[in-house]
Amino acid sequence: MNIAILGGRVIDPAQNLDAVCSVFVQNGVIAGFGDPPSGFETDRTIEAHGLVVCPGLIDLRARLREPGLEHKGTIESEARAALAGGITRACCPPDTDPVIDTPVTAQWLIDRARQFGGAEILPIGALTRGLNGTHLADMHALRRAGCVGVGNAALPIKDTGVLRHALEYASGLGLLVFLTPEDPWLSGAGVVHEGRVSTRLGLAGIPESAETIEISRTLMLIEETGARAHFCGISTARGVALIAEAKRRGLAVSADTPVHQLYFTEDDVGIFDTNYRLRPPARTAADRDALREAVAEGVIDALCSDHLPHEVDAKERPFSDAEPGIAGLETLLPLTLRLAELSVLTLKDAVAAVTSRPATLLGLAAGTLATGRAADICIYDPEAEWTPTADSVRTRGCNSPFYGTPMRGQVVATIQGGRIAYERSKP
Repeated sequence: MNIAILGGRVIDPAQNLDAVCSVFVQNGVIAGFGDPPSGFETDRTIEAHGLVVCPGLIDLRARLREPGLEHKGTIESEARAALAGGITRACCPPDTDPVIDTPVTAQWLIDRARQFGGAEILPIGALTRGLNGTHLADMHALRRAGCVGVGNAALPIKDTGVLRHALEYASGLGLLVFLTPEDPWLSGAGVVHEGRVSTRLGLAGIPESAETIEISRTLMLIEETGARAHFCGISTARGVALIAEAKRRGLAVSADTPVHQLYFTEDDVGIFDTNYRLRPPARTAADRDALREAVAEGVIDALCSDHLPHEVDAKERPFSDAEPGIAGLETLLPLTLRLAELSVLTLKDAVAAVTSRPATLLGLAAGTLATGRAADICIYDPEAEWTPTADSVRTRGCNSPFYGTPMRGQVVATIQGGRIAYERSKP
């Protein structure tokens, strides 16, 4: 299909482009800007005047719940919800059931998403077999099957020797290692940030040191092995400082944080509101502000949804028993755009945090509208005001503190691989 996207504000951080112009898609790729290519025949025209045209979003962490927990979500429901959020590619952590520790499982996920025409799923392979933390997975086979990296999700590798060997193996293959910086023995049964709110509510706390000690341990091994490592879900100011120092020393490290961490603090827990039961937990206002600054300075490379959908029953429990997580695919874009409205980021940097930066981390020829690249495009209305609710979103996840909160900025259409994969229904 040949598509002409006319008169939109085109923002492509990878090309340092911010201009009002037309974009032309031909045979699945970006064919040109401004004037149509010679001989171009339009099959579909999208009038984009007043709209923003940017690369399709790349989400570094989205659990789709299938296989294993289909009552919470499926690849069909969540991959289509991703498209409604302007996300054309999403990384799936390996903690599915069965675990993504074989090429068969990895390829099944990729094929399943294609079957339903949803966002492209990029599997993250298991670092250890069954995520057991003891025996290394066949990372070479996982890479050949299409895994963009390896990790152990949120499950710990207790034996530091095993972790070192895993990093050495991944380094030899040139694989990116996704690391969750949480010491499980320090976090224990914690459910909120350890501080005045946890004390007031009588809830078990997760100390800052649960993050910083694990970062420190792993950085020493990264320095020894030369591995490329990505820290998932940084939540503390001291964690940011450790990442910044590692980068200054030239270590091949990167980091992300869920976009909701740039909004919430421990005070949002209120009176045991389980919508704010998160992992990592919302921390102090000082931590939140440090995270915002780190994204602006590039210490934190990317933002993600950290999508973790749940059914109603998973949250309608006592706070300590409620399952952690937010369904965030369809609010990733407006929450990122709000950071520009708040002058935390420039609009170009906000878009980069969910497009070109994650693409660079993953080594993908994506996250850009450069001529000749795959036509993965998000078109959104920057002035559209809408309010997400559990009934109006496409994800099966009923768990988000943003449900009922007015948002600005809504996806009008998502183009994936040159096909119009999602269009907002007109009111």
